[in-house]
Amino acid sequence: MKVLAAILMIYFSTSAFSQQIPSVKVEQLVKQYSNAKGVTVVNFWSTWCKPCQEEMPGFLWVTDSMKQQGVSLLLVSLDTKDVYTNGKLKAFVKMKKWVAPMVWLNETNADRYCPAIDKTWSGVIPVTLIINATKKYSKFYEAALSKAELIKGIEEAL
Repeated sequence: MKVLAAILMIYFSTSAFSQQIPSVKVEQLVKQYSNAKGVTVVNFWSTWCKPCQEEMPGFLWVTDSMKQQGVSLLLVSLDTKDVYTNGKLKAFVKMKKWVAPMVWLNETNADRYCPAIDKTWSGVIPVTLIINATKKYSKFYEAALSKAELIKGIEEAL
């Protein structure tokens, strides 16, 4: 009985953080968040970006606490193909215990994908896009956001 309990505990503790991270092209990504219901917070980040890592716990907490209001989070990794294919991205997310819908942007030309997301995007990260497709609302933030700034942005979109 103890062995079964130990096996179940190991299974559930590892499966809770076995995050799927699909590969998407920019057109698929834009379509995904453009058709979403409610407010979608789209955060672009990378494993090497310290400000991205620093703001992430706030993003996870705020969007989770506002779920009942129709707020969702989509994390978009801008890591290199190498980091994605060798499992380092998945391992990093697991180590950080970040659980949220996540995709890897399978693009190499920032001159093509940045303007597809927002015409003003210079290419720096972290950046965040807050969208309410139903209201045709969209606001782009080219900076790290505090919890208070994120909440304010979401409330404007609601």
